[in-house]
Amino acid sequence: MIRSLRLRLMLAAMTLAALFMLALLPAMQGAFSLALQESIEQRLASDVTTLISAARVENGRLKMPAQLPDERFNLADARLLGYIYDRDGNLVWRSKATQEEHINYTPRYDGQGNQFARIREDNGQEFFVYDVEVKLLGGQSAAFSIVTLQPVRDYELTLQGLRDNLYLGFGAALVVLLALLWIGLTWGLRALRRLSQELDEIEAGTRESLSTAHPRELLRLTGSLNRLLHSEREQRSRYRDSLDDLAHSLKTPLAVLQGVSEDMARRPQDRGQAWVLQTQIERMSQQIGYQLQRASLRKSGLVRHQVRLRPVLQSLCDTLDKVYRDKRVQVHFDLPEHCQVPIEQGALLEMLGNLLENAYRLCLGEVRISVHQTLGGTELSVEDDGPGVPPDQRARILQRGERLDRQHPGQGIGLAVVKDIIESYGARLTLGDSELGGAAFRILFPVV
Repeated sequence: MIRSLRLRLMLAAMTLAALFMLALLPAMQGAFSLALQESIEQRLASDVTTLISAARVENGRLKMPAQLPDERFNLADARLLGYIYDRDGNLVWRSKATQEEHINYTPRYDGQGNQFARIREDNGQEFFVYDVEVKLLGGQSAAFSIVTLQPVRDYELTLQGLRDNLYLGFGAALVVLLALLWIGLTWGLRALRRLSQELDEIEAGTRESLSTAHPRELLRLTGSLNRLLHSEREQRSRYRDSLDDLAHSLKTPLAVLQGVSEDMARRPQDRGQAWVLQTQIERMSQQIGYQLQRASLRKSGLVRHQVRLRPVLQSLCDTLDKVYRDKRVQVHFDLPEHCQVPIEQGALLEMLGNLLENAYRLCLGEVRISVHQTLGGTELSVEDDGPGVPPDQRARILQRGERLDRQHPGQGIGLAVVKDIIESYGARLTLGDSELGGAAFRILFPVV
């Protein structure tokens, strides 16, 4: 399937131009053939007129001068064929060039005046014939058929030369036409390229809307896209504001409940119920935070970002080195200096923060972060030398609320947030074994 609009238009234009020229070529050949035959007829008629003007009748017999006014009739190799027949079809005179020709032609003296025809001899030769019936010569009564002929092969050679020139000319014209069409299409599609550039700027976050400096035919499209962009921004803003309002409105009741649970915990008989209440309050707080993260870090529908990976990783690792300074974790980077990933910076921080925190917490002392280009896109890997994850538990820990590590506090929603972020960007998260001995979290960003 051809995905280039310019190439499609060029192929369509080339096809139409070729079909037009192929249809025009036979018509031009036919017109030239008719014009050439008319020219031959006029020339043969002129030759007949020359013979008529030179002929005389004496005592009922035809007399022709030894030297005719037209020198071509006097030369044997002039290829000017002339015959004169009497009323009974008997040959009474022939030009010198006809001495080598054996033409079996019988004139039709039927009172029709003149006749232009094409005859074919038994040996395969063809001739154009112009036959004129003459009843008066030099003012005297006469009955003769004066005939001039021209070989058809001369006509065919001329027509073949024209055909070759037409093919060459039409081919050159087609090439020039296609070049002009390519230039015209390139100029005409500049508006689409400009629109594409503006969309790229919107995806990169350097432009908020499309301009109005486009052809009339595209203004409705650009207007619809601008309304879509504005509507999306407003919807996302309202969504985030609503969630923020909800979270804020829940803080006070949760704080009251937290205070009640602390009061209950001071009474020995209510400590069990207080622990249950505090656990549920903590879970509710975690869930509120999780939903806020999902709402704020989900990919925009039109805007596409490219974030440099190394500065974000360096910042996160510097922070985690301070948190886990007793472990002295060694972090190895295996990625290009200016490597970029197609994700918003806030989402990237949240995603890598969760993955690196898990790697620092569970590793024995070594973490590796690598980026590789594959056929499917860009693959980002976070590996550690910790205990790893059993194969039968890998799908479960990516679910919200599921944890394998029971020694550290938490609700098990970190990896669920990571998975949601990754899937919102069309990427894929897989969990496998690392060469370091622990777990390997691999994120594949597909080619855009």
